[in-house]
Amino acid sequence: MNAEQTISVAKDASAPRERGWHSQIADDKAMLRAARDLTKDIAEHRAAIYWTDMVGSALVGYGSLAAAILVENIALAAVFAVVSVLSLYRALLFIHEISHFRNGALPGFRTAWNALVGVPMLTPSFMYEQVHTLHHKRTQYGTVADPEYLPLALMNAWSLPLFVIIAILAPVALLFRFAVLVPLGAIIPPIRRLTWQRASALAINPEFRRRPPEGDLRPRVIMQEAAGALWAWLLIGSIFVLGWKPLLIALGVASVVALLNQLRTLVAHLWENEGEAMTVTAQFLDSVNVPPPGRIAEIWAPVGLRYHALHHLMPSMPYHSLPEAHRRLVKELGESSTYHGANHAGMGVLVARIARSTMGRKS
Repeated sequence: MNAEQTISVAKDASAPRERGWHSQIADDKAMLRAARDLTKDIAEHRAAIYWTDMVGSALVGYGSLAAAILVENIALAAVFAVVSVLSLYRALLFIHEISHFRNGALPGFRTAWNALVGVPMLTPSFMYEQVHTLHHKRTQYGTVADPEYLPLALMNAWSLPLFVIIAILAPVALLFRFAVLVPLGAIIPPIRRLTWQRASALAINPEFRRRPPEGDLRPRVIMQEAAGALWAWLLIGSIFVLGWKPLLIALGVASVVALLNQLRTLVAHLWENEGEAMTVTAQFLDSVNVPPPGRIAEIWAPVGLRYHALHHLMPSMPYHSLPEAHRRLVKELGESSTYHGANHAGMGVLVARIARSTMGRKS
């Protein structure tokens, strides 16, 4: 397939495509070359941006959570809770950036993030490290070996609400994992193996089984799991000192954070691949950008994730450089480029698309 045919496949970004369309798409080498050549000067991780954004988001999140717990006015408490959700959601999504760190990028950032966000929210970085990178492997994306892919657009209609609603239970499940399964696993090896394989990765593919940690991740896993277990028991013990209210509000905020992240995940891809290996261009077109002028995407897809398709072209590009990379590619490639095939108007359009695709499928 030549570049002109690739463009014609990608031309209508909003229209559902026929099943198996991915296997028909060859790589658009001009787009891949432009993505590489036009962004070399913005590929450095800027420490001041990362630290200020992450720490600031976490402090605002915890401060507003404390306010939501302490204030007596219900309406005002709800406002503080919303601020807490959005701030902690942004802080939490730095786990995605951490999973792509290499060559000693931002020394100390991973440790600080785990202490400030990962462990307190019972989602330490080991749950994404050496997991998310499998999603970016060219031969694994969209296949049964991809921990972060399901053909949701080709599944039954009931699978979508179930996919979203189940996220609400995530904080309670994480509390159980760290408070119960981790201590039991320390003395009962079969529980340890089961917990690691089935409950130690931020994955949506139920068939995924996690392999043992490799390299320097192993000692980090031990430390982070121990810290998570200690924190989980401190949370449970807080009931006897502070009562149920603080913990229930915190779990409620965490549940909404998980729900918001699941909605973002629902529209991060088109989920139309049936399991075959795909070219980089096909993976790009199965992924989603929600670029400006709309501003709301920066709320539900922060830390660069509104440029999720572009991220699949350049996984190591720091989040703060993605807007500039997008502007350069749009200017260089023009409106008829394959690049525009991954740009979409917003969450509502994407949810409607996947809902239409699943409607009428028999259970």
